[in-house]
Amino acid sequence: MIFMGKTTTIQLEKKIVKELKKEKRYKKQTYSELVRGLLEAYRGHRRQYDEFLHSIQQEKMAELWDNKEDEAWENA
Repeated sequence: MIFMGKTTTIQLEKKIVKELKKEKRYKKQTYSELVRGLLEAYRGHRRQYDEFLHSIQQEKMAELWDNKEDEAWENA
């Protein structure tokens, strides 16, 4: 639902509008609904990527910090 005063006009290249039209799920879907859905998908993907990187970093940090070579130097 769109209310006057709560919307804005943005400039998009015509080729972007053409691509957005292809992504509509139904004919009367508004661009606002479409962009909101794209943002939610992006945020979800970004969150998954961040979690993936964090898990890799945890493994690597454990590998770097929990090793016998460092323990040998600490006790030398």
